[in-house]
Amino acid sequence: MSLQAAFLMPHPPIILTEVGRGEEKKIQKTLDSFQQVCKIIADLKPETIIIASPHSILYGDYFHITPAGKASGDMSRFGASNVKFKVEYDTVLAKSIAKLAQVEGISAGFLGDDRKALDHGVMVPLYFINKYYKDYKLVKISLSGLPISEHYKLGMQVAQAVQKTNKNAVFIASGDLSHKCSEVGPYGYSEKGVQFDAELIKALKQGNFYRILEFSEEDREAAAECGLGSLAIMAGVFDGKDVDAQVYSYENTFGVGYGIASFMPLADNMERKLLDKYNASQKSNIEKNRKNENAYIALARLSVEHFTKYRKRVKLPDTLPNELTAQKAGVFVSLKKDGALRGCIGTISPVRKSVAEEIIYNAISACSQDPRFQSVEEWELPSITYSVDVLTAAQPITDKNELDPQKYGVIVSYGDRKGLLLPALAGVDTVGKQLSIALSKAGILEDEPYKIERFEVIRYQ
Repeated sequence: MSLQAAFLMPHPPIILTEVGRGEEKKIQKTLDSFQQVCKIIADLKPETIIIASPHSILYGDYFHITPAGKASGDMSRFGASNVKFKVEYDTVLAKSIAKLAQVEGISAGFLGDDRKALDHGVMVPLYFINKYYKDYKLVKISLSGLPISEHYKLGMQVAQAVQKTNKNAVFIASGDLSHKCSEVGPYGYSEKGVQFDAELIKALKQGNFYRILEFSEEDREAAAECGLGSLAIMAGVFDGKDVDAQVYSYENTFGVGYGIASFMPLADNMERKLLDKYNASQKSNIEKNRKNENAYIALARLSVEHFTKYRKRVKLPDTLPNELTAQKAGVFVSLKKDGALRGCIGTISPVRKSVAEEIIYNAISACSQDPRFQSVEEWELPSITYSVDVLTAAQPITDKNELDPQKYGVIVSYGDRKGLLLPALAGVDTVGKQLSIALSKAGILEDEPYKIERFEVIRYQ
């Protein structure tokens, strides 16, 4: 048996009558759409509901699948402790998903979090589903910091597991869209947030799941969204199939985009083997870029590839231009994979004999010593892209008006604590936000008498 249907559902607690206390009427279209899709689920009578939630435990390099047992939760965090939930997990299907994922080299399974409480990304959809249908078990999948393409790949294994276990199941992609749709929203307004939602809703109406894979990390960060990972898993569930797509509503009354949609599988279609198409496109782009890469990027790539393969530092090439060997500067080397950060390490000021040596050492650190990530493995190398930021000398400033997060990076310091943030980062569009992040990185409180320096970078990517 294959997966019967999938649904995009938002999870605003305010839409629950017990939480909203009348405010929910301001998103009546979303409320009505919830009722529509939940009636469809009730008619399908699934044995199992699979939910991908962005508010369950999130690991940078691992998809957590909730193991066997039961779970409960309530909405007390949102002032409605009387709204309670109890679920039983589908052990058989959860184990099958985890096993198939591991066979395919996807970092997923039951390790890590063992909390029993349900999160609101699960509870809000279940609140409406339970009004019409309760005879189901649950599989809960958390998102991860892995690339969107890995989420899609996991979805493919979800579909295989449903078929292998002969389950009658539906999939819920729990997720809100941009949180920057108006000034009343939690993160303020951004034109990029509105644009993100418009493009995504258009793609969903067309059943164009390839567009989900195309959104960059910068797009996602600028929109402050939380639903694309769930949608990517859902898209993978339908890999190689046509779909009947219907968007029921989209609203952003509270500054957050809420979309509700359904997707029904149709006939097989090899043209919709989207991950193969995406990987081929990425490979072609990387090969094209590498033919035109400059000496800075070429050296960073050489350093990472040599170290990853041989666990040794590459010797300084004899053919480097003078600007790399005769000058000194602080350097940051960043690695990305499928648009997602894969490692970033740098030096504020020079500690090596030349920019070239700074690049070599920092590239090795970025691929093997960034505490946020596992070391880069050899099989990943063809998918890694690079950027090198060469820093100018830092200049002390006394007026925050001298800062510009698009033009200048910032260094904050107090005592022996120091934090740095590069310029032109996605989502960092105000001086206040730039300083706040830099202070947080350094462990400096905003009311402490910290010093500020600014610098510029020459970015090669």
